[in-house]
Parts: sequence; C-alpha cells; structure tokens
Amino acid sequence: MKKYIMSIDQGTTSSRVVLVDSTGRLVSLAAQPFKQIYPKPGWVEHDANEIWSTVESSAKAALQNIKAQPSDLMAIGITNQRETVIAFRKSTGEPLHNAIVWQCRRTTEMCERLKKSWALKIKNKTGLVLDPYFSATKMRWLIENSPAVRKALVEKDLAFGTIDTFLMWNLSSKKIFATDVSNASRTMLMNLKTGQWDAELLRLFKVPLECLPEIKSSSGLFGYASNCSFAANDTAIAGVAGDQQAALFGQTCFNVGDSKCTFGTGSFILMNTGPKILKSKSGCLTTVAWRLGNQKMQYALEGGAFICGAAVSWLRDGLQLFEKSSEVEELAHQVEDAGGVEFVPALAGLGAPYWNPHARGEITGLTRGSTRAHIARATLEAMAMQNADILLAMQKDLGKKMKRLRVDGGASANNLLMQLQANYLGTLVDRPQQIETTAMGAAYLAGLGVGHWKNPDEIRKIWKIDKEFKSAMTAKALQQRRKSWLLAIKKSTLTN
Repeated sequence: MKKYIMSIDQGTTSSRVVLVDSTGRLVSLAAQPFKQIYPKPGWVEHDANEIWSTVESSAKAALQNIKAQPSDLMAIGITNQRETVIAFRKSTGEPLHNAIVWQCRRTTEMCERLKKSWALKIKNKTGLVLDPYFSATKMRWLIENSPAVRKALVEKDLAFGTIDTFLMWNLSSKKIFATDVSNASRTMLMNLKTGQWDAELLRLFKVPLECLPEIKSSSGLFGYASNCSFAANDTAIAGVAGDQQAALFGQTCFNVGDSKCTFGTGSFILMNTGPKILKSKSGCLTTVAWRLGNQKMQYALEGGAFICGAAVSWLRDGLQLFEKSSEVEELAHQVEDAGGVEFVPALAGLGAPYWNPHARGEITGLTRGSTRAHIARATLEAMAMQNADILLAMQKDLGKKMKRLRVDGGASANNLLMQLQANYLGTLVDRPQQIETTAMGAAYLAGLGVGHWKNPDEIRKIWKIDKEFKSAMTAKALQQRRKSWLLAIKKSTLTN
C-alpha cells in the first residue's frame, strides 16, 4: 500500500524534503544547505547540479528516517524558490551556466533601459513590475552573455526552466519538460489572462518558445518518476507550486480575502482574490495563486518586504546586540515600547508598496535614554509595521477588510512580534500548529492531483491552529503609531 506523499521544498539556501502520511500529518523531514555564489557585488548564483544533489540526499534521508521505501510513495509534490533560472541542454540535462537566483541584480541596467517603453505593457500583461527580480531578463542576459547558452540555442538544444522544471526533468529521466501556472506567472513571460507564454514578451526577451516548458495546472498529473534513486517508476508527480503560493495553499487560504504572511529573510504576503485578476493601484503585484486540474485559474495579490528576519540577523551580526536571533524577543520585552525610536529596515531598498530601490535603512528618535532593548523593540515593530503597510494596500485594492492573517516561517514563533502584528493590523493573527506550510502546500496539491483528497474542503479539516493573537491597541493609539512610522519611511526615502 502506498503510504506517503513526498514534498520537495527547494529553497534559496537549502533543500528540504518532507513525508506526509495519508492523514496529512508530517512524519519525516530532512534538509541540506548548499553554497551561495557571489561572482560580483549584487550577483547571486547557485550550482544547479548541487541543488539536485541536495534534493536527492534529503529525499533519501527523509525516507531513511522512518524506514520507508521508494515504493511507499503515492505521489510527489514540488515547491521551489521562484524566479531563479537554469539554462540546460535538452539532450543531456547538463546545466550550461550557474542558476541565476531571484535575488540577483545583474539585469538592473537592462530593466532601466526597457522601463519607459515596456513597464506599463508588462504590468498589464503579467501583473508584475519590470524588475531584475523576475526570470525574463535573466534568460535574455544568459542568451546575450553565455557562449555555452548561445551554442545550445543555435543547436536547438536549449532549455530554460525555473527550479521546478529542472527538478522534474531530473526526476523523470528527461521525460517531463513542464512548469505550473504559479511558477510561470513569476517569469514575466506568461500572460495572466491566457495562462500561456506571451509571444510579444518572448520576442522582447529573445526567448524562443521551444526553449520553454509546457505550462500545466498546479495540481494534476505532470508525469512519473523514472530511474530516480528515491522514487519508484510509477510514482506520480502531481503537485507543483512556487514557494509563496504553496504556503498560501498550505495555510488553506482558499477563499477570497484569505491572506498569509511568511516571515523569512524577507516577509512575503499573499491575499487570495479568487478567479478575478485584480490590478493593484496600491503598489502590490498580481500573480497566479494556483489552478487545480481543469478548474478556473485562481489569482492573488502579493507584496514583499525585502528585509524581515534579516533585520534581526543584522542586529546580531552587524551591531552585535546579542549572540542568537532568538534572544531578540526577550531583549525587546525589557521595555514597554520603543521609546520613540524608529527603525526602517530598508537595508536593500524598500519593496511593496513603495518599490524604492534607493531607500536606505534609518534609525531615528534616539536619545540618551535609548538602549539596545529599544532598538530591538523598534526592529520587531518595524517588521510588523511594514507588513501592515502591504496588507492595508491589499485591502484597499480588494475593497474589503480582512478578518485574519495566517502566519508561518521562522519568526512566526516570536510571540511579541505576532502580537505587534495583530495590533498594527487591527485583526486576528493565526499561527498554525504545523509551520512547514510551504512543503505542506505542495503535499496537499499532489494529494489532490492523485485523488487522495477529493477537494480543498477535506484539506481544510487537516489545518490546526496553535495560537490566535488579537489586537490590543486602540484606534487612536494605532493612528499615532502609524503617523510616526510613515514619517520615518519618508526620511528613509530622502537619504539618497
């Protein structure tokens, strides 16, 4: 009997693999980090072969943890760091260049050059802003700058893929060349309305259609594993989604207005908008949430703060205020409030809803009475406040007030931060018992894809709450707090 769904969660710094049993319970987890490559300032790459090798070893370890066999797998789900691009040969699967990572800024100049003529058209077609973050400019850069990529292109042997595509190619011995709608929607090459590659954008970024994978639904049969060291040949690959969409699904945010925030290095917020493409007027991105089988495409609004947990890491490593990141909560608890100190963690510019790459970090409001505890408190308050900025923008676009926010990621374990988040949103914040929501989302999509669960309502019953945080702030106090924060944001954008 097939007992488990394997979920591969291929992230920016590590590859994680979990096994989920037939009741939807996580029963095994294994992870392995891999190297970050920085060829020049602002450039970020990964070794694609190392990524595959860490997935393979983590998958084997996850099976070994519970003495499971490859034949015990009923399905495989995949979730992945989005926007990262790999160029490889179709004939052999050999990577032609290091993967160019979503964080990489090497195509900034290309984006600046194209902005005047193309920014509005790209936003209308794809829901995205013209930015190096997305995959299309990375593909054009590889075609223009890598002799190996150009040679494969001339020989009609070039494949481009996001990480999910590369993993499926390897899992299936070159039989599956596919991606899902959620990953495709982050390339800046997919038309949001049609769910297909856009011919005009392919011409702009010089990417031939035959180099790109087939776009499929997020849940459904992609194909089968073949000659794979950790899966039997009849194991279906049946669920694929980009990491943030997988977390939205894993948090069972199935209704319009349902929202989740993942607290990681940055924070990523998605709000389900249902089958409606909602064009943001408030600085958010429009993206695909998922498509289940032959059903209608579901969309989402997305906003991200580039620096979230990374702000705490900076206090630890840059200012050396404490030795472990987990100590920030205890330190911040030593004071009732930040004592007038504001910290805008624009250490890599400002993301949504401001989109200001020139903004710089600011610590203001310091007095002789300010201590490291005030700075720690101001940091947690900033993490919550910048998320509130994004969610308030989303509510404005949706024309509907949200009732609750579901949270996950490492920093969601910080109770003070979660309470501040509830205060600054004036809404409920729910933390689930299972915070591996990204991997769980891919597992749920795969389980639906093979018919193990019949519909999302069955999955909703699996999700369990750990703790609910309620707002404990008056409207007047919140108004004053936001006024001070927005003044600090303004200062950070005037620095440069």
